Parts: sequence; structure tokens; C-alpha cells
Amino acid sequence: MREMIKGSNVALATLSENTDSVIVSLSWGSSTGEGDADVSVLLLDANGKVRSDADFYFYNNMVAADGSVQLLGKTPTADGNEDRISFDLTAMPSEVDRIVLAASRYKGARFGELEGVKLALADAGGEELLRFAIDDADSVSAIIFGELYRRAKEWKFRAVGQGYDAGLAGLAADFGVDIDDDATVEETPDGVTDDAQMDTMATPSADEPKQQEALGMVPSPRRPEGEDQPRKPAARPRTAKKKVTLPKAAKKTLAENESWKDARLFPASALKSDRERETRATSVLLAVMAQVPEFGRRLTAAFGAPAGRMETFTEVTLPHGDTPRRPDGVIRVERAGKLWTALVETKTNGSALKSDQVQAYMDIAARRGYEAVITLSNDVALEGSPLVEVKIDGRRKHKVALWHLSWAEVAHQAQMLIRHEGVGNAAHAWLLQELLHYLQHENSGCHGFQNMGPAWVPVRNGIDDETLCQGDPRALEVVESWERLIRQVCLRLGGELGQKVLPVQRTRRGTDPKALRARLADQFCLDGRLQSELRIEGTPGVLAISADLRTGKLRTSIEIPAPEQGYPLSWAKRLVRRLAEAPADLHVETLVEGETAGPRGTLERLRPEPADMLPKEAAAQIVGFRLSLLKSMGSSRGNAESGFIRSVDDAVHRFYTSVAVHLDGATPRRAPSKEGTATG
Repeated sequence: MREMIKGSNVALATLSENTDSVIVSLSWGSSTGEGDADVSVLLLDANGKVRSDADFYFYNNMVAADGSVQLLGKTPTADGNEDRISFDLTAMPSEVDRIVLAASRYKGARFGELEGVKLALADAGGEELLRFAIDDADSVSAIIFGELYRRAKEWKFRAVGQGYDAGLAGLAADFGVDIDDDATVEETPDGVTDDAQMDTMATPSADEPKQQEALGMVPSPRRPEGEDQPRKPAARPRTAKKKVTLPKAAKKTLAENESWKDARLFPASALKSDRERETRATSVLLAVMAQVPEFGRRLTAAFGAPAGRMETFTEVTLPHGDTPRRPDGVIRVERAGKLWTALVETKTNGSALKSDQVQAYMDIAARRGYEAVITLSNDVALEGSPLVEVKIDGRRKHKVALWHLSWAEVAHQAQMLIRHEGVGNAAHAWLLQELLHYLQHENSGCHGFQNMGPAWVPVRNGIDDETLCQGDPRALEVVESWERLIRQVCLRLGGELGQKVLPVQRTRRGTDPKALRARLADQFCLDGRLQSELRIEGTPGVLAISADLRTGKLRTSIEIPAPEQGYPLSWAKRLVRRLAEAPADLHVETLVEGETAGPRGTLERLRPEPADMLPKEAAAQIVGFRLSLLKSMGSSRGNAESGFIRSVDDAVHRFYTSVAVHLDGATPRRAPSKEGTATG
């Protein structure tokens, strides 16, 4: 792995033979786990400018139509976030001479407030090739981390580390992007954006009528010749993030009564055995991936697959010693005459992956020159804790990457496309809707993480009778299961909202994940509480979750800062008005500077008397308010109605939809796409 310094450059081909596709990661952190930034990519021609505004990729424009660029989103790290970008360099247009890799902060935040600001680049097999740390970020609000550029038909990387004070808009404008930075984009309940508020679109091309016809859209009628036609200004990228409306009510059904069930493309009710569930789930998923390019690309881009023609297969027999092996599936992508191949091993209904089985597929892939093995199960992989242990033969020149997907992540990506981001046409939208319905069916076995493990009951009993000792490996198992559950909660809530939802980890930079979990397990043995925080994009503050095994209670809460202007009584009245539709049993606590606790009470009691939220001492300074809901915790380890997992899911969902969504800065849910119609 090459450590880069500012101004240095290197040819990618000298680092790896597998750089047709690369993954670039931009990351940062802080001692508190707070603070974030947004990545952006600009494709420049030989003159150092974008060819059009469409060459500017950021949070409102995440995927190139040709698959050459795809922003993959954020992944939580020990002390912050890692934002990844996938590049298919073989699909990069020949006019693109340089690719600028940048990130920006917002609302006056600066990179000097963050730690561990760095870039990493990995090849298609996931092997990290180079790293560039930026230690002098200081007070800038945007940074060019580096750039990929062509020299004699060869791609090279240069470490730049240049800061900008003007933020994202200033950076983009310097490269020829026409930015409209002071507008707010709103989407109507129908999912149609007003003409005056279009975001992230290039100027319409001459091919637009053909594209409309292909999508089943009817072009607007032309005005008669000679009649004045008002000219609309060309749409420009908006750096303001989208605001969206609440979903509309479901359309009225034509069924005579509730017992009538919709006909489904992928029925799940007749499945009886785990083998049937695995076979059906694999075939359904791979078929939809091949038929819906946006979805297939979304799932495979992070694994180094190029953008190209995808075909998928099931139950393929491959030679392996005396006993041929049959992986559950095979994914092949063809691009410019080259093939990318991944073997797929699937588990459903809580079945565990088997190390010997995955090892055999890794060996087969290495011998046959395949690029990856993808495991798919209800489990969620954790950093530093692989689900299966495999041995890599270092003597082999060809390297095979091992990746893992959870069924919860598959469902999340389907939700994001059909409910929030849109797909190419009505048939694709319908296929994804049918896939999502299948995955969520109680009989599919694809419900994601659904079991706290065999250690749950003895640990719960040990907490009750105070016999659980620090260092008990069962406590560590429960802490790992809790982390998996929280990551899944983030995926589910994020899929519903169309927003980024990430776990917050308040640890020092460079902390080993295993060591961190060991410390959390020891603390859990002492106080009997499992705790996490979620950062939801657009929400003022982090959502805290605490499961107290001693009291059997779940607490969900959020702390919101006091306004910078106005009077305390006005703050209290305004907060009560905001929470008019919140549950009456919501606990409201006033946070006072220098005090352990301020006034507190239920919303039911405070509604008629908001002044009761104010501290008795006139000199006391209010710094914020803490809003909390309590509910009973499920006891069983599984995903049943009375189970712990279901109770945590329900608690987070209830708190967000009944409390957090009413607060200043909270983003309402996006309107889901109408079933059977295309979006985007």
C-alpha cells in the first residue's frame, strides 16, 4: 500500500493489475464522533472545465447514466464516516481528461474541526492501493483531496489537498458548473418537482423527446408558429438538499373485502423448507438485478463490478476436486469484452454461513480467475469481525475478494430506488416493488438480523441476578448482536425516510473495533445497559437508544439545543406547539448549564402550563431540551412480536414518526412512488 504526500502522483497500473474499476474512500472523524462532510466529483475536459453541469456529481446527483461514476454513500467508522465513490474507468468518456475528488462541509463548519481527514483508493478486488492523509485542513470548508487523470491512455492519481473557503458552490463554480446555491428544492406529494425548483439536471438535449417516448411520457404540445413562447432558464444544479412531503394515502383497492390478496409475481406463501427459501430468494434477487440495471449496479458497484451488461445464473455446477460444487448463484458483468464474475452463497431464515463452503468457493474463484465471492444472509457484518474465516493463498497471483450483503441492505437499496430516487420505467418500478414485497413477506426468510443469539438469555438472567462478570465472552456476543441490530435499524429507517441514518460511535480516532466492543461489554456487565446513538440527516440532534436490562425498559430520546434568540418562555411555548401531535407520555426535560438536571415532566402535564419547563432560578441558563419516550422491552431473543429485536425497531420508529419529525430541522418522509409507475 502506497502512502502519498501532497503533490505526489502514481500510475494505478504500477500498483495493481485490477484497476479498470476502483473505489475511492474519503473519510474523517472527531473525538466525539460528530461532524460530517459531503463528497463531490467533477469530470473535467482538457481545458480543466466540466463539459456540462451533468459532470458534477454530489448528493443531489449520485449516479452517471453510463455507470462511470457512482456515489455509494456513507459507512460509519470507529470515530466518524467514510464516504465511498465507485469509478468504472473503462466507461469514462474519452473527452474526460481529469476527475476531481472533493468534499465540503456546510452551515459554517470547517475541516479543521475534524480529525483523520484522508483519502484511500482500492482496486476492483477491494485491496487498498494507496492512502493520502491531509493534516493541514485548517479553516477551509471544502477540499480537493486528489484527482485521477489520464496520461498516454493510462490512469494516474495525484494527491492534491487543496482547500477552498467558498464551500461546495465556490469549488464547483471554479470548474465551470453553473450553481444556483440559494434555493430550496421541494418535491410535491406526487413525487413531481416544480419546474422552477428542478435540481441536478443538465440542460435538456435534442434527444429528450426520444427519451420521453421510450419512457412512455407524452411531450408537451407545441405552440403554433409565430406565437410567443416564454423561454425557461436552463435548469442548474442546486446545492440545497431536497425537502420532501409526507406520503399520500394509499389508493383505494378494488377488492370486495380484506380477505382478497393481490396476485404476486413472486409468491412466498407456499415455501416450506429452508432449502426452498434459499433457492427462491436467490433466483428472485438475481433475476431482478439482471432486469433492473439501476438496482443490479447499486448492489455490485461497491464490490468493484464494472458498469455493463449483467447476466445472472443459479445452481451452476463447478468442478472442485472429487466433488463438484454448486454455488447458489453466479453474477457476470461484461464490459468492453472483459468479464467480471462473482459466485454467490445465500442463506435465509437465520441459517449461518459455513466456513468450509465459502472457502471452497474462494478456491474455485481463484482457480477460474473470478473476481469475487459474495455471501448473502440475514446477518450483518461488523468491522473487524468477519462472519466466516477463510484462508487466502498468498502464492496465487489472482486475488479474490470476499464480500457480504445482508438481506436488510438489499431491501434498503430497493426501497431507496422505488420510493425515493426512481428507476428508468414502469416495469422496473413494478419489479422492484414485487421484490420488496417478497423480501418483507413473513415466509420468505429474508427479514434481516432476527436473533440476538444463544448468549442473550443467560446474559439477561445474569444481569437480573447480578452474577454477570466482566470479561464474560457471552456479554461480548450480546454487544456484537446489539451493534448488528442498530445497523439494521439504520437501514430500515433510512429506507423509509429516504435519508442517511448512521450509528454514532464516540471514540478516539484509530480505536480498534474489537477493543472497543470489549470495553463496551465490560461496561454492559456493570450497568446492564445497551446504548447507541443514531444520526438522522435533517434532524436537530442525535437519536439516543438505551435498553436497560435491569428495568426491562427501552428509552428513546433526543436533545435539541435552545434557540439563539428570544425568551425562555417563548421557547417553551413554541416547543409545546411543535409537539401538539406527540404522545402525551413524552418526557420533556429542560437542560440547564452547570446543573445535573432541570425541570422535567410529561407533555400531558406541560401542555396547559409551558412555564413549568422553566427553572426556578432566574439566573439559570437553559441550553436545550431532552425529549424521551419509554416503553417495555421485549424479552425473547428472536424477532417475534414479544421479542427484543421487534421492540427496539418499534421504539425507534415510534419516536421518529411521533416526536422527531415535528422538530425544527426534521425532514418529513418522502412520498413513495406510486406502485406500477416510473419515477426519476
